[in-house]
Amino acid sequence: MPMVNSKEMFKKAYEGGYAIGAFNVNNMEIIQGITEGAKMENAPLILQVSAGARKYAKHVYLCLLYTSPSPRDRQKSRMPSSA
Repeated sequence: MPMVNSKEMFKKAYEGGYAIGAFNVNNMEIIQGITEGAKMENAPLILQVSAGARKYAKHVYLCLLYTSPSPRDRQKSRMPSSA
């Protein structure tokens, strides 16, 4: 699932006549469930973080939630299998 800028994503949605779901996320499991479902449906999505979560968590941690490979998918992961 490639990351694209919102302008490109909304342009395609407008031209294609479909909506884009936005999901508030707080942990890796929620992110994995949402992204796996979107991948199965070949659907674009927006992951968002609440103001409270941004205030509580460090920016680096929140970025890692979005960019870290899933440990459940080691063949595509950059993580060693002993991790």
